[in-house]
Amino acid sequence: MSTAIAVVDAFAARPFTGNPAAVCILESWPADGWLQSLAAEMNLSETACVVPQPDGRWHLRWFTPATEVDLCGHATLASAHRLWETGRLGPGEPALFETRSGTLTCRRSGDWIVMDFPAMVPRPAPPEEGLAEALGVSAIAALEANGRDLIAEVASETDVRQATPDFRRLLAGGFSRTNFMLTARADSPDIDFVSRFFAPADGIDEDPVTGSAHCGLAPYWAGRLGKRDMTGHQVSTRGGIVRVGLRGDRVEVAGQVVTVWEGALKSAAQTA
Repeated sequence: MSTAIAVVDAFAARPFTGNPAAVCILESWPADGWLQSLAAEMNLSETACVVPQPDGRWHLRWFTPATEVDLCGHATLASAHRLWETGRLGPGEPALFETRSGTLTCRRSGDWIVMDFPAMVPRPAPPEEGLAEALGVSAIAALEANGRDLIAEVASETDVRQATPDFRRLLAGGFSRTNFMLTARADSPDIDFVSRFFAPADGIDEDPVTGSAHCGLAPYWAGRLGKRDMTGHQVSTRGGIVRVGLRGDRVEVAGQVVTVWEGALKSAAQTA
């Protein structure tokens, strides 16, 4: 028996841009080892697995090639898109996901999908010796967004784009955080801020576009710019546009999506 799977480019208006996520819709949960092996086989920054719940909600889990994670934006975007695309949800129905980060809601807004995520308000982080050098920047103002993420604002968009992190040093440097973001004001008048995201501890040296990172970037830049609604550009090689809106203790994170391919796994899901 085969299992359907698809790869969706998230935060992308056309194929082969944004951040690709694999989405596997299952009828029940297989063994965790099978799920992790599937993510390693797909070898994308995230593989999302979705199982229907009796109340009409969906249980959603995210896996990097190396581990399960607590929150992922682009794979949530991709999962909601697949539920609408395959007819498992009607065009006007919201997608309600139960996750490690609580209930996450997705809705359609024209060609965009809007996700309702928890805000992660950054606070100043103490200096760490060697961190600027490991990130490949000359000077940083560092903040921590949650237990794992560090945000480093640098002087310019050029500094963000030209940074050359030492991923081995980031992984082995003993820093207090394991995910690292570089950000700066954007040069373009229609973009508010730019960013890049690195997570070598999760097997992802650089993530193309990171929806969950904007849970911290949105409140940070809202305070810096005096705006609630902003547009971010994650300037990785593939790149992607992320619209954000700060709504109290929540952040609306919006992006576009494109399904690149769909198929079937010949290896059936193994039960626990």
